[in-house]
Amino acid sequence: MTRCTLALLIIALPLSVSAQTIYKCVDANGSTTYTNAKLDKNCKAIASGPENSLPPLPNKPRVATGAAANPTPAGFPRVGEDTQKSRDNDRRHILEQELAGEQRSLEQAKKELAEQEALRGGQSDRTAPYRDRVGQHERNIQAIQKELGNLR
Repeated sequence: MTRCTLALLIIALPLSVSAQTIYKCVDANGSTTYTNAKLDKNCKAIASGPENSLPPLPNKPRVATGAAANPTPAGFPRVGEDTQKSRDNDRRHILEQELAGEQRSLEQAKKELAEQEALRGGQSDRTAPYRDRVGQHERNIQAIQKELGNLR
C-alpha cells in the first residue's frame, strides 16, 4: 500500500507543473487516489500554486538513433555490389531448397496423420502428435515464404 501511494505521488509530481493543484481523495473503501481534479468533497488539496511546482527540465539535445547513431567508420571494408548480389542469390537458393524440403515433409506428415486418423477412428489424443507435426511444417513454410518475400 505504501509503495503504491509513493508511486502515485511520484507520478503526480510532474502533473503539478501543469495542473498546479493536486488532490488526495480517499473513497468509502479507504482507497487513496491522487488527481488534478477534485472528485468529491472528501478530496483535499496537497499541492497547489507555483511554489510547489518543479522547475522546468533543461532541454537536452536529441540523440540520433539507428544508422545515424552508429556511422560506419571511414576505413571499414565495404562489400561490392556484385558480391552482395551473389550472396543474395545464394541465400535465395538455400531458402528455396529449404522450402521444397519443408513442403515434402508437410506432405509426408499429412499422409501419416491421415493414416493415424483412419486407424484410430479420429481419436484426438492419439493423433495429436501427428497434428502438431503438420502444424510445425506449415509454420516453417510460412516463415520461409516470409523470408523469401523479404528478399524481393
